[in-house]
Amino acid sequence: MTFFRRQALAADLARKILEVSPTSAASSGLFLAAPRRTGKSTFLREDLRPALEQEGALVVYADLWEDRRADPGDTIVSAVRQELGRHEGVITRLARAAGMDKVELGGVSFSLDRVGLGEGISLSIALAALSDEAKQPIALVIDEAQHAIVSEKGNDALFALKAARDELNSSRHHGLRIVATGSNRDKLAMLRSGRDQAFMGAPLISFPSLGMDYVQWFCDRVNLGARLDPVAVHALFQRAAFRPELLGAAADTLRFEFGLAPEDVAPRFAQAIEEQIVEYDREQLRVVHSLTPPQAAVLRVMAARGATFAPFEGATLEAYNAVLKATLAEEDAKIDVSGAQQALSALQDKALVWRAARGVYALEETGLATLMAEAGMLDVVPK
Repeated sequence: MTFFRRQALAADLARKILEVSPTSAASSGLFLAAPRRTGKSTFLREDLRPALEQEGALVVYADLWEDRRADPGDTIVSAVRQELGRHEGVITRLARAAGMDKVELGGVSFSLDRVGLGEGISLSIALAALSDEAKQPIALVIDEAQHAIVSEKGNDALFALKAARDELNSSRHHGLRIVATGSNRDKLAMLRSGRDQAFMGAPLISFPSLGMDYVQWFCDRVNLGARLDPVAVHALFQRAAFRPELLGAAADTLRFEFGLAPEDVAPRFAQAIEEQIVEYDREQLRVVHSLTPPQAAVLRVMAARGATFAPFEGATLEAYNAVLKATLAEEDAKIDVSGAQQALSALQDKALVWRAARGVYALEETGLATLMAEAGMLDVVPK
């Protein structure tokens, strides 16, 4: 499969991540925020990982979005265990750390299940053994890292990684860099903005969107029977919120429209992009329209309040009920604290709402609030 490469960006980022300097904050961890479906994960796998390896790092990659049913803490531990299993010398070191004089290859004397949270061998010990055996710094890349704080085990994993970072960045080892990415800047900020967070103060930067160089690459390779103008396509790409999959979907639509005249390709491509945007937005609103009245009321208030949303305060409960009365037209309809909790739980199950383990709620997709506002669904929420 052919990918658009962002090698210069990856090389520059890799050097900065691995830089050893008393004035660099990268050793505290680096947080990259970019909206979902804008090419971030592809960049991590296809560009940043090779660039970090080129700079001499051993890269461990964990995607917390890949299996949303798995506890994020388990996903992080599993990624570390998989990398440990590729290094026989590390297994020997860990066996000795567990008090074993020798390792029986092919036997059951030592299992990587001993490595983890609350297990016999901590992540700090395991990663130190890995770094010492490989004689390389380790770059642990965690994609969609904001999901780590939706569970206690995920939170524990972050603090375990902080301890490992502090140990490996000492003079006795080769270094550990944590690269955490996320599709929601506000959620990602929770991992490094509070005194009770493992990576307090770590830099948080916005990952640059794909630009004209990507659009030029796309236009050079798409074969629709007529040349697309990169300037016009770039304007469409902006309309599509820099999501490359929408360009690809529009191109696929045209490929199967037989008999399309060359002069009609450009206007039809623009129309197909608009159709993709409308369908994407309609699908999100279709889920909203399927909600029960209490769920819809809670979601509307959450979308209107944004970062100031306080789910169980008295003023918020009043807002729920004002929305419920306006939309349901039943005088006796009411949402109390218990009803709000039930609605929020249902919204989580429908992947509309995200909840941190410490009880902070936010919309799963930040763009949903804008869609709801444009559809007039937030007009009934009290100011």
